Amino acid sequence: MKLAVFGAGAVGRSVVELAGEYGHTVTALADSSGAVVDSSGIDVAATLERKASDGTVGDGDPQTALESEYDVLVEATPTTLGDAQPGFGHAREAFARDRDVVLANKGPVAERYDELRALERESEGSLLFEATVGGAIPVLSTITDVGTENVTAVRGVLNGTANFVLSRMATEGLSYEHVLAEAQDLGVAEADPSFDVDGTDAALKCAILANVLFDGGYTLADADVSGIRDLPGSALELAAEDGWTIRLVGEVSPNGVSAAPRLIPENGTLAVSGTRNIVQFETQHAGQLNISGRGAGGDETATAVLADVSRLEREM
Repeated sequence: MKLAVFGAGAVGRSVVELAGEYGHTVTALADSSGAVVDSSGIDVAATLERKASDGTVGDGDPQTALESEYDVLVEATPTTLGDAQPGFGHAREAFARDRDVVLANKGPVAERYDELRALERESEGSLLFEATVGGAIPVLSTITDVGTENVTAVRGVLNGTANFVLSRMATEGLSYEHVLAEAQDLGVAEADPSFDVDGTDAALKCAILANVLFDGGYTLADADVSGIRDLPGSALELAAEDGWTIRLVGEVSPNGVSAAPRLIPENGTLAVSGTRNIVQFETQHAGQLNISGRGAGGDETATAVLADVSRLEREM
């Protein structure tokens, strides 16, 4: 499959680096200021070297990448809220050209899901977005395999940064500020960690899950969200005295969508540590299913993107 990749951050870089191993060819790569296009396949190493040295992948207009020859558009630009641009616009243009779309960008499916599905119905292209929830963990494909009608609820630890902070606070008795600084030094947390520690990232993933389970109608505004920023270390200490701990848990059920700190058993299934994620499915006929793994990272998320591309190839 020929891929046009939008976004040259950690995920976009990993997609173009790994695409060849999956049997695909990157024919276009664009970032916010430039693009490189070659119908026979771009020189990945040279393009990424230029990105590192010059801050852009090429001299071309990013629009030329949208108009180039490709089978699948991979949208890996940063997640934005509200109008979900430019990711939504990129998907819209690809569908107008009857191309398939694979999203790593959460914005379009969390904020404009119904519009996105309408565009897909009008196009010969298809939409997949496994990478938007859980990184390398096959969350959405599991729901597809079990059947949305058979999944009654989904909950889980969906943000690695928040989980790193909470698990370190619990095990080491350290303050939020101390652990956050440590996470930033290690590259686990961004310089501005608001998206993660305020619960926004987990809530976006839950909005996506709700859209998948209930056939649309949800955005971030429909989620009940609270973060971990103001959680005192004493709360974790008191919880531990009774065999409990605290994790930022996202949940989707017929009763609503939420992402908030929750008390959970200290040795329970959801008490994963570090940056690990876990997703728990409640099903009608198979009971409770749990899958866990790395929920973020360039290579990890790229594997979910490329798995979607391979699914599209098999369906051709």
